[in-house]
Amino acid sequence: MSAGAAVTVEVCAATVTVGGVTLFEGLNLTVRAGECVVLYGRNGSGKSTLLRCLYGTQRLSGGVVSVCGTAPDERRLDFRRRVSVVLDDSALFDDLTPRQHLDLLSRSFPGTADRDTAGWLARAGLDERADVPALALSAGQRRRLMLVAAVARDHDVLLLDEPERALDTAGRDWLTNLIAADLARGAAVVVASHHAPLVDRVAATRIDLG
Repeated sequence: MSAGAAVTVEVCAATVTVGGVTLFEGLNLTVRAGECVVLYGRNGSGKSTLLRCLYGTQRLSGGVVSVCGTAPDERRLDFRRRVSVVLDDSALFDDLTPRQHLDLLSRSFPGTADRDTAGWLARAGLDERADVPALALSAGQRRRLMLVAAVARDHDVLLLDEPERALDTAGRDWLTNLIAADLARGAAVVVASHHAPLVDRVAATRIDLG
């Protein structure tokens, strides 16, 4: 990452209180293009909540957040085209195959990187399952499909909530390389995780949330 890279994600004095419980308060965070920041902590520490605030599906109780120079709002098409995401409630279309998922992606987001569906599926280890309905994939294969779908389309920011979930050792190695390649293309990446080995491999900055 260049020291002069643009700030893509900025959080100032962020506070979130849910049901009278403060998950975090006064949190500051800056992510530049080509940089990965990991939100690290136990379950319930607010990692997923902060990611949802960055995507605009949840509001801060206090403070300010800016993503790509604007207040995040996933309802806006221009925002969704710049911010790609895998959250804890992200899902696949059970009746669609991996190939159909990526084909749909390329039609939904013009400029999807390289439009190389076969290449993306091969790199994700899904080439032999490319025409199998997603419902018939293993949990690890479904996770790989979600992740490759998030990265394969053009984006400036990538938000990942516990992306290592359901992945075996080989899958976590693949995930590390996937994130590294996205950073090399200039994306700003924010990952929520409590998996220390992954954090150590991908993070330029680690934010401990408890």
